[in-house]
Amino acid sequence: MARRMMPKRRLEKVGLGITGACVCVVALVVAALIVMVAQQGLTTFTSDGVDPVSFLTGQNWIPSEGRFGAAPLIVGSFSVTLLSTLIALPIALGSAIFVVEVRPAFGRKVFQPLVELLVGIPSVVYGLIGLTVVNAAMRAIFGDAAGTGAGILSGAIVLAVMILPTVTTLVIDALAAVPDSYRDGSYALGCTRWQTIWHVVLRSAAPSIMTAVILGMTRAFGETLAVQMVIGGVERSMPNGLLDPAATLTTALTSGLSNATTGSVEYHALWSLGLLLMGMSLLFILIIHLIGRRGTKSHG
Repeated sequence: MARRMMPKRRLEKVGLGITGACVCVVALVVAALIVMVAQQGLTTFTSDGVDPVSFLTGQNWIPSEGRFGAAPLIVGSFSVTLLSTLIALPIALGSAIFVVEVRPAFGRKVFQPLVELLVGIPSVVYGLIGLTVVNAAMRAIFGDAAGTGAGILSGAIVLAVMILPTVTTLVIDALAAVPDSYRDGSYALGCTRWQTIWHVVLRSAAPSIMTAVILGMTRAFGETLAVQMVIGGVERSMPNGLLDPAATLTTALTSGLSNATTGSVEYHALWSLGLLLMGMSLLFILIIHLIGRRGTKSHG
């Protein structure tokens, strides 16, 4: 009996060693990425003499003239991200309520698979649709005020469609995770279906819904190709409205790195944009963890 137990213990030790090694590899890769981006990005301020405050608050991004004000890019990124989330969230929430509470059989078998198919569509396809359909619609609706149709609003609409499957799927899972006993108790007190959904189901799933929103914002914040095709790519100055062409941190990175000389001030400034982008992504992840802990405590 003891001889049979020995191989099992060895296998357990081998398994623990392999999983531990995988965790160490992932941790090293993440740490190496953070160190590399931070080293290159901070060179802009430590060696190239760019003032961090003017970098974050400057309103002109013109590398050819030595002007590295990232404020227009930051404003463009947050404008597109927040606006796309505001457009996608009501649609995702209504779709999730339909799937879980109204028509669960049809929703699970037909509607949800159709929504999940949108995830597999390449970004360039969304960009092409936005370039030909959304921009044309902006010109038709707003006329000369929309110019070519490219702008923050066009980018937000395209991004809203892109993040809609992710947010919808996560909200569906959040509503489905609410115990049926909560619904039964609400019905027993005489509440209607919509009262139960609004006051019981949505409130119970609120932390998970917030996590879905933050994850959708994280994807929108880092999206590049589709946004670059429809937003206009104007990096030089601060946008004045939703119809104005603009640029985001990601679009400036993709368009600038191909022309920047390695080791130049512009090259390091672009790495600084990458560092800023990574910092915002880490902040979103931290917010997700804080919401998750708060939700766990409230349910506990």
